[in-house]
Amino acid sequence: MRIAQLAPLAESVPPKLYGGTERVIAWLVDELVGFGHDVTLFASGDSRTSGKLHPVWPRALRLGRRGADPNAACALLIEAIAKRAGDFDVIHSHVDWLPLPVLRRTGIPFLTTMHGRLDLPGLSDVVRQLADASFVSISDDQRLPLPDALWIATIKHGLPKDLFQPCYEVGRYLAFLGRLTADKGPEDAIRIAHAARMPLRIAAKIPRGETAYFKKKLEPQIDGEKVQLVGEVDETRKQPFLAGAAALLFPINWPEPFGLVMIEAMACGTPVIAYRSGSVPEVIEDGVTGFIVDGEEQAIEAVKESARLDRRKIRARFEERFSASRMAREYESQYRKLIDGANCTGGSIPGRGKEPEP
Repeated sequence: MRIAQLAPLAESVPPKLYGGTERVIAWLVDELVGFGHDVTLFASGDSRTSGKLHPVWPRALRLGRRGADPNAACALLIEAIAKRAGDFDVIHSHVDWLPLPVLRRTGIPFLTTMHGRLDLPGLSDVVRQLADASFVSISDDQRLPLPDALWIATIKHGLPKDLFQPCYEVGRYLAFLGRLTADKGPEDAIRIAHAARMPLRIAAKIPRGETAYFKKKLEPQIDGEKVQLVGEVDETRKQPFLAGAAALLFPINWPEPFGLVMIEAMACGTPVIAYRSGSVPEVIEDGVTGFIVDGEEQAIEAVKESARLDRRKIRARFEERFSASRMAREYESQYRKLIDGANCTGGSIPGRGKEPEP
């Protein structure tokens, strides 16, 4: 198949540091190329891929020149795929809503993976207007706010089996990995670690809009000993950070669509202690790969119990459930269904949109 992948432009593919969506796209492209498909990645010019790169914008927006207009960059992305749509059998977008009006008019089968939260005002109106656009969710919970969307599959993320090496010895600290926003629960993580009498290491991105929150709520509690901030980590530093932890704390306070860090920890053999929210019950097997808890008190008890979990079993369950090859095979199956449907009907079908008027 000739497959186009449309990536967000905030980060490169794969990202230099933080960026879960772009990391998943990189793994997906690599797997599809390995299957023998002809894959073109529409992304920032500093991206690296085993497929063919169509550079849309010179450098990822977050680490590029300050003040660049993200709408201008997205306009170029949409124009690029509009011009080249006929080169592909199927188009796979990871850019949410903006490309949909154009994709529906190309006559080429397409699908969109939604990577973010969907419980926002106005989205149901968009879905009603784009009723024939096919969507893939990354968890069943993610799709609940938009039951009328044309969901064709839930495909959970996966990562390469050889990306992280597991560690089967119990770690000496608790880990927190993610953005430093209130929804991710860093304050809860600090309190849980203190109550469990274990050091906490935080590997995290401080979003530009969250500087005041960090200065007021978190920085006063980071003493460099009991609570350490190690900053953003790349793939090389992430592996020892997660593998050396007794457990990963994931005390989220929002409907997390997936939570890539959970399976990254599992790949290292590290148990996850997570609040019962969003996709967590679909990812963590309670008492096997970690513990699903309701609040800080249960999380503190779970920290004490985490040492009894079999880290080899955690790694094994990651390999069984969350490999990149499994993810890519599931997408491959959806591509074929869309293409076969287009060939059979030759008209307006889900994920294809209406034929452009002459």
